[in-house]
Amino acid sequence: MGDSPEAVGPENRPAVPGVRASDDDRERVTVALRAAFAEGRLTMPELEERLAAAYAARTGAELTTLTHDLRVSPPRPAGEAGATPTSTRDVGIIAGFERGGRWMVGRAFRGLAVIGNGEIDLRQARFIDGETTIHATAIIGTITVVVPEDADVHIGGTGIIGGFDHHGEGPGTPGAPRVTITGLAFCGSVQVQRRPAGAEAPDPRLERARRRLERKQRQRERKLSR
Repeated sequence: MGDSPEAVGPENRPAVPGVRASDDDRERVTVALRAAFAEGRLTMPELEERLAAAYAARTGAELTTLTHDLRVSPPRPAGEAGATPTSTRDVGIIAGFERGGRWMVGRAFRGLAVIGNGEIDLRQARFIDGETTIHATAIIGTITVVVPEDADVHIGGTGIIGGFDHHGEGPGTPGAPRVTITGLAFCGSVQVQRRPAGAEAPDPRLERARRRLERKQRQRERKLSR
């Protein structure tokens, strides 16, 4: 009997018995585990236990056991030519704005934040042409663009006493949407974050847990090397 659709995903690919796990393999699994925690599928103790096991895993088979009981979110639909965008702009002046959830995004979207913050979340968005350009203008404020983990992301823009965060920039997987982010940051910033589907903004508790686990792993490695 073959694997069910929900059991197959990028984090399961290393599951070849006897094959040594790479750092990328471990990272894919830790991303899936954090997403499961954000969705309430794992408790904090369970998350910490599985993250520790992921960092210590030697083979792909060991990694697979950590995610075999976690549902993988279904893939997003590709381009939907001929559809109408849900919205083409959002503005927050001395206030904030949020655009997210399930929505249709066209070839371009404009976000303006003046003395305020805005968030443009593309994780559940449908892309009419398979790509979009986000024109973000942040004046004494911050605009955060949340992109799918598999997206092809290109970042450019002008920063005046401010700037664009290039952390989320990078190539995507075949068939994933292409997102170009440009605009102006004046005394403000435009931030780009890759987050798993269902995950919220990075949780400080997760970061602390990750640092604790990394310290423990380094301590174990030092003891083994003596």
